[in-house]
Amino acid sequence: MLNLKFIQDNPELVVEKLKKKNFDASSIVSEIIDLYKQKNSLQAQADNAKAEMNQISKEIGLLFREGKKEEAEAAKERTSVLKENIKQYDADFSAIEEKVYELHVMLPNLPAEIVPIGKGADDNEVVKTGGEMPQMETGALPHWELAAKYKLIDFELGVKLTGAGFPVYRGKGAQLQRALINFFLAEAAKAGYEEVQPPLMVNEDSGFGTGQLPDKEGQMYHVTEDNLYLIPTAEVPVTNIYRDMILDAKDLPFKNTAYSACFRREAGSYGKDVRGLNRLHQFDKVEIVQIAHPEKSYETLDQMVAHVEGLVQKLGLPYRILRLCGGDMSFASALTFDFEVFSAAQEKWLEVSSVSNFEAFQANRLKLRFREEGAKKPQIAHTLNGSALALPRIVAALLENNQTPEGIKIPEALVPFTGFDMIS
Repeated sequence: MLNLKFIQDNPELVVEKLKKKNFDASSIVSEIIDLYKQKNSLQAQADNAKAEMNQISKEIGLLFREGKKEEAEAAKERTSVLKENIKQYDADFSAIEEKVYELHVMLPNLPAEIVPIGKGADDNEVVKTGGEMPQMETGALPHWELAAKYKLIDFELGVKLTGAGFPVYRGKGAQLQRALINFFLAEAAKAGYEEVQPPLMVNEDSGFGTGQLPDKEGQMYHVTEDNLYLIPTAEVPVTNIYRDMILDAKDLPFKNTAYSACFRREAGSYGKDVRGLNRLHQFDKVEIVQIAHPEKSYETLDQMVAHVEGLVQKLGLPYRILRLCGGDMSFASALTFDFEVFSAAQEKWLEVSSVSNFEAFQANRLKLRFREEGAKKPQIAHTLNGSALALPRIVAALLENNQTPEGIKIPEALVPFTGFDMIS
């Protein structure tokens, strides 16, 4: 959440910066400013009423002692009127605060200066490429045909059990999933991340804290009777571990990793671009989260990007790193880098990770602060997270890029985790 004082002090700057996210904040910011003007006016009236009431209260006893009963009774009636006025001012204050809150939570995070201008994915900037493009033989199969051929993934059984977008992994397909999860967690542990196993459902406060609510409620599965939400990513429960906390600056950064199933409604997704593993309602992912000092959060972002790059390199996948333009960024992000790997049989790039710095946006919502040694007032921390990695499209690219006449070759880095080096 943006700082309200910053909005009041810099309304034009906020509106201008959010244009980069293709968000017109002018009416919201203007209304917030007007509401605070009303609040300040009411505050002045309330202060005057309280001062007058205090003065009259002092005078009433004196009037009675002087035998000025009628004047004393009139003064008492005036204090009654002032009390009612003050009650109304308090009610008006609450109404204004509620309206400001409703408007405030609608404002996205401000994009960082280096975020490129653009409307969507076509305007993202490729900042780095790596890996070698595989040379595929004629007749190379897409991953959904390979999955059927080697009995790795049963998409039709998933439809029977639940519906489209809920595949069933079998045999070496299930083992490959587990191997990837363990590989990603092991690499995160090497990089100093503490593993946690979070709940797969969260409450509204958690969804609000990381910016999923009220922005993305339509994309989340909602357990209505209990008012809980299935997590779209482990970022939500893991970051909320630090909600309502004041941390010691000397302990920063806090680093956590978590494996979880993730659930996304992906409403409106259909067509050839969502075949097989390209877009699912349930999928597995390993997440990395950091709580960082504001002065070091962009250094931390670079480290997290390097960590994810190391993972795709060890898997031998051709990749590219994109800096997202304003129009393709999430509601809460200040700067995001996406990783894509090349899917040889589909001849397309597949997104497998987003690594983001949210600066103080999530921390403001979470009331997540830290205190420097000897400082009286705590400061707002910065939060960051990244996919390290999401499995479905990694599996798709691994199957397609490593197919041979003998079977599917397993990357060397994964063999200690799979226990086999070939799927045949």
